[in-house]
Amino acid sequence: MSDLLTHDCGIAVIRLLKPLEYYQLKYGTWMYGLNKLYLLMEKQRNRGQDGAGVVSLKLNREPGKPYIFRQRSNTSTSINDVFQNIHSHFQKVKEKHPGLIDDASYALSNIPFAGNIYMGHLRYETFGKNSIEYVHPVMRENNWKSRNLVLAGNFNLTNVEELFSRLIELGQHPKEYTDTVTVLEKMGYFIDEENQILYRRYKKEGVPTREISGLIEKSLDLKKILMDSSGDWDGGYVITGILGHGDMFVNRDPWGIRPAFYYYDEEMVVAASERPVIQTVMNVASDKVNELKPGHALIISKDGNVGEELVRSPAPRKSCSFERIYFSRGSDRDIYSERKKLGELLTPAVMDIVGKELDNTVFSYVPNTAESAFLGLVKGVEEHMMRQKARDIIEGGRDLSEKEIKKIIGRRPRVENIAVKDVKLRTFITQQKGREDLVEHVYDITYGTIKPGKDNLVIIDDSIVRGTTLKKSVLKILGRLGPKRIIVVSSSPQIRYPDCYGIDMTKLSDFVAFRAAIELLKETGRENTINEIYKKSKQQEGLPADKIVNYVKEIYRPFTTGQISLKIAELLKPVDLKIRVDVVFQSIENLHTACPNDRGDWYFTGDYPTPGGNKVVNSSFINFIESKETRAY
Repeated sequence: MSDLLTHDCGIAVIRLLKPLEYYQLKYGTWMYGLNKLYLLMEKQRNRGQDGAGVVSLKLNREPGKPYIFRQRSNTSTSINDVFQNIHSHFQKVKEKHPGLIDDASYALSNIPFAGNIYMGHLRYETFGKNSIEYVHPVMRENNWKSRNLVLAGNFNLTNVEELFSRLIELGQHPKEYTDTVTVLEKMGYFIDEENQILYRRYKKEGVPTREISGLIEKSLDLKKILMDSSGDWDGGYVITGILGHGDMFVNRDPWGIRPAFYYYDEEMVVAASERPVIQTVMNVASDKVNELKPGHALIISKDGNVGEELVRSPAPRKSCSFERIYFSRGSDRDIYSERKKLGELLTPAVMDIVGKELDNTVFSYVPNTAESAFLGLVKGVEEHMMRQKARDIIEGGRDLSEKEIKKIIGRRPRVENIAVKDVKLRTFITQQKGREDLVEHVYDITYGTIKPGKDNLVIIDDSIVRGTTLKKSVLKILGRLGPKRIIVVSSSPQIRYPDCYGIDMTKLSDFVAFRAAIELLKETGRENTINEIYKKSKQQEGLPADKIVNYVKEIYRPFTTGQISLKIAELLKPVDLKIRVDVVFQSIENLHTACPNDRGDWYFTGDYPTPGGNKVVNSSFINFIESKETRAY
């Protein structure tokens, strides 16, 4: 994506099912689990721009000794910082007692972060603030092991206000107004309640008080706690948690909006936000990695029993298609083929523009994440040309000479590596607010690849959200090559509506498709439509989420996708660029063809999977009209 767009968070979980001595003997180090956690987090680095955190838990610790350890960082090198700090504990042991660092039994008893359970988190700030207190994992501490809760997640809830009010009704006094604190305290309430019910039961049965804690740990119904806690959550979430005595879980929303995968064998259980990460780190085939089903929780008991339990009735599957278009790792088998298909399906639309100038057209892509879609587009163009070659040979028949035949069959799509991102410069710019004059130089170009004034240039992007980098950088730089025409192709449809489930796209005014539609309404004398939608949206303020209608759809209704695309091209074309610019977008139908199992398309259609989505788009439109630069949830 040429626009800088931040993503939702990532999780990494490891539960060792054998004693640490087993890993020391088999793999040469008791740090085997911790090393795997590092790899899981490092390979999901794209999900953590603002912070990272790790928690380790030791099982069966005697009273008086710490058993939960946490390390967090909110620096730009957060993963490295976290693991350097963790390894500093090991270094101290090496310096003082060199012979003990390889003693697994000693490590478990004496060294922080030598544990049986690990939880890692990569964070991008959406609802909370970018301070160390908001970096996951977060903790709810208690003197009773089974009342301790460590939580981390990839989630965003749309009904925090409602959930916050319910906590107050329960008599709680939450310390912060965020979805993280709300989820933590909601779960904490039901954990406390379940503990109290069991305590009273065993007390009534005459069990000595000292023995009750152990019985509670064995009897605690984690599935019931998750069912009671999550029943009114509206949003996309994958939430993982550890109870102090050792039970743990990974819980996924009933719509399957956010992704979660897991693998387990006789040695360990591993969970993460992305399948290929587990495949690579654990060196296992894709069919060995399970997708956590929507509405289910992966529950691992203190004793090591593993099961996938139904927590909330699954809703119609609306797993995020935009996640697959751009954010997820392209090395995943399915995602790679889907992205290629998205590019291939764009071939007819591109051919309609290029027409008979195919021999004078160069194909390329920007940025690197668009490479898979680019390969699909080139495949589609090759097949188009193959059909044309066959027709030319048939029509020419026996009159064709060998030279003419070779010329026909020798035609290929002209493919070049046109634009290369300067990663260091991009990083610098993102850290220097307001320096828009630097954006123009984010990409370098390959000179000599275009015949000035003669060649068309087709450049594919995975998506166009704001269009800022296209306007201020990419198109200006490509213009230096002097092409006859620039055709920008997006492998995703027009992004028209805000997200509220974890990806940071909340303001309608940010979307170039929305701005284009607004301009068209004004130009065609339909400005009153904007006012009418505003009135209807204001009338919905205060209504329950399930009563709110997405009237923002009416902004786009008078125009075809093509008309909006033309206006987008006009808005994105730099004023001083004398070259014609066209913009081609993927269709919704093609999106569903390429990603048949992931039908979450609310960014493009406005069809939100949860009631909270309509509430958010309603608020976002009101904020736009009232010029409020605030988040819509």
